[in-house]
Amino acid sequence: MGDVGYARDEVRRARYAVAAVFAVHGAVTGSFATRVPWIQDHASLGAGQLGFALAFTAFGASCAMPLAGRISHRFGSRTALRGLLTLWTLSLVLPSLAPNLYTLCLAMFAYGATAGMADVAMNALGVEIERLLEKSIMSGLHGMWSAGALVGSAAGTLAAHLGSDARLHHALAAAALTLLGLLACNSVLDLQPAEDEEPPPRFALPPRSALLIGTVGFCAVFAEGASLDWSAVFLRDRLDGSAGLAAASTTGFMLTMAVARIAGDAVVNRFGAVRTVRAGGMLAVLGGLLIVLAGHPAVAMGGFALMGLGIAVVVPLCFAAAGHAGPNPSQAIAGVATITYTSGLIAPSLIGGVAQATSLMVSFCVVTVLASGLAVFAGVLRTAERGGRKEISPQATAVPDPRP
Repeated sequence: MGDVGYARDEVRRARYAVAAVFAVHGAVTGSFATRVPWIQDHASLGAGQLGFALAFTAFGASCAMPLAGRISHRFGSRTALRGLLTLWTLSLVLPSLAPNLYTLCLAMFAYGATAGMADVAMNALGVEIERLLEKSIMSGLHGMWSAGALVGSAAGTLAAHLGSDARLHHALAAAALTLLGLLACNSVLDLQPAEDEEPPPRFALPPRSALLIGTVGFCAVFAEGASLDWSAVFLRDRLDGSAGLAAASTTGFMLTMAVARIAGDAVVNRFGAVRTVRAGGMLAVLGGLLIVLAGHPAVAMGGFALMGLGIAVVVPLCFAAAGHAGPNPSQAIAGVATITYTSGLIAPSLIGGVAQATSLMVSFCVVTVLASGLAVFAGVLRTAERGGRKEISPQATAVPDPRP
């Protein structure tokens, strides 16, 4: 099937369709996150029980993500993404239906499993489109995820402000997002395996390349998770910031990441993945130092903004590098995603543990040290640059098909 090509307009439509898929995926996350307090009250859980239940999200994702490659091999990329994304959007209704800790754990496991499989499938498609276009697009795709998360979060905030039942809110959101997801999936590329291509294993250890790339992703996601969950607490408890300033710090961090991701592809196409991540690592370290040394809330807010700017494009570039690193993009992406999910899981609790034993300032010293790892280990992303970043010329009518 190596002689099959895709028209330039078809690839362009597929790029926009995958971007819409990323936005839908992010909107589910944003819709859920804003109603966690309602879910906690509905299930009558304490803080420790809620944290235990939420951990099943990452557990479910880590268990299920390796299956995404096999599903795509069996059904083709378009059908697989359509099914997995639908399962993910519909899983939004499960947590709000849980009446107790045990059912919430099961709901969060299913929620995380469908999230992880859809995540792998859409990132693998994004990598294939990037390969066809021969230029960076992954940062922009993840920027669309961030934009979707912000929209979902805004809608959830409004629903919470109006005192609406989360079960009704999530049912309506799931229906709307499922419809949008199905419409978007109609235009993604339908990649099919060669007849003699062996299906990927159901479960396999991540390849070595994914472990190295995952190290960079681990550093970035750790800083992201720590900043998202602890920036407001840092401003309130350490710098005596108001509740409004504390909330604004978290919102500003998310906005910085979204804008940087959407604009990040132009930077990557100009300077390459390695130099972009090294520069981002230095910005993140500078932001961490401002946070640690801050004596005023405004200084810390600037530090968190720099932190978000520095780490914004790292995870998209890790997925791109994993997808370009070997013959099985889904397996490599699943390996990197597993490592990053794990980082996102342990970061908030580790920051809290260090703060309990010492102080929040020491906690963010740890974050700053890990952020410096972005500059140190950026070279492992060089794989993503080997294919070049040339854009399709206006005269081109087709581009090579990456399928075997």
